[in-house]
Amino acid sequence: MNMSSIANVEKSTQENNKLKVPARQVLSSFVYLSVNRFLLFVFLSAFIFVVESTNAQDSLRFNGQVSSWTQLNSNADLPWLSGARYIPKLTYQHKFKHEMNFDVEVSADIYGHAGFNLTDSSHFDGQINPYRLWARFSSNQFELRVGLQKINFGSASILRPLMWFDQMDSRDPLKLTKGVYGLLGRYYFLNNSNVWLWVLYGNTELKSWETARTNQDFPEIGGRFQLPTAKGESAFSYHFRYADMQSNFPSFVGMNKVAENRFALDGRWDLGIGLWTEAVWINKNRNVGIFTNQEMVNIGIDYTFGVGNGIYFVVEQLLVANDEKPFKFENKTLFSAASLSYPIGMFDNLQAIAYHDWTNNKTYHFINWNRKFTRFSFILMAYFNPKLSQLPMQSLSSNSFVGNGIQFMFVYDY
Repeated sequence: MNMSSIANVEKSTQENNKLKVPARQVLSSFVYLSVNRFLLFVFLSAFIFVVESTNAQDSLRFNGQVSSWTQLNSNADLPWLSGARYIPKLTYQHKFKHEMNFDVEVSADIYGHAGFNLTDSSHFDGQINPYRLWARFSSNQFELRVGLQKINFGSASILRPLMWFDQMDSRDPLKLTKGVYGLLGRYYFLNNSNVWLWVLYGNTELKSWETARTNQDFPEIGGRFQLPTAKGESAFSYHFRYADMQSNFPSFVGMNKVAENRFALDGRWDLGIGLWTEAVWINKNRNVGIFTNQEMVNIGIDYTFGVGNGIYFVVEQLLVANDEKPFKFENKTLFSAASLSYPIGMFDNLQAIAYHDWTNNKTYHFINWNRKFTRFSFILMAYFNPKLSQLPMQSLSSNSFVGNGIQFMFVYDY
């Protein structure tokens, strides 16, 4: 079964899933909301305290980003789409003795868009969501961060098997992604190796690559160890959670606590050209058909050609397989991606990205022109894609780059 089949199964089961909500899920939702409100209360209380007691070692800063866009898509039901997004960010930092720091970040994602068909229809939508909400203690070698935060790692840049907790899309000029609620600790050794440990809880939505939601009665735990190697670095990552298969697939009766283990190896090396790889194995301890085992392997290279101001070239190959037995590679999908980027002078940059889905024989094209000043950016994008996207990525950006269209975006950072 390929990626599109899995997506269709998920959509169908979600639409037909009209089972009564168990009391345990109601209790989990109550705990989730209570934790969020407690974190918000703690952070707001901390801000009130630090604002009233600011001294020379404290810094309080308010900044953000405003963006607006207009898009024309010849294949959409509503071909004209306009919208805006505002991400206000408030940060506080206090410096202690012995090079210790405490900082807090609170930001929101406020956006709205309107779609129009000049003949007879229109659509309006808007939301306000927390974007980041975390507090952190850190030093030169140590970091402990709790709250709604971005956690991302890995060596690949476009087709990323290690996109476990983010939805970064290389086509999105704003590089936006949702965060996860959790506790993250990192320690950096003097030889440049580092270790990560995390505990996640309260993340109700499907995260990248997941085929079923997480059981909200139990936290997720994991870690990563990264160390320098000859001409590069390598890393091992692990994550454990209980998957609630029944929440997405009603046929899996009673399978709301399926142990899932994720194992990953990745590395990046400078061999004259940049070379990297990511390999992930996701295994469930119960037989859930083709969702029992998932394997992903990425291999990529990059190189800057000495032409003009320098042409930066990236190419990646991704293999994704879903099978009942591990490493059978019977239900597989193969993707290729290539990117070219060229800076034109001090303020302009051109980028072109192409994807090819070898299993479904579909090709995706994207081109981006970005003119950037100190605080302003003007971005013009064009794309020529199938009407139904089957790329293995998600984006917080307001558009999905399906069909054929153009988009103009204005960005202001302050």
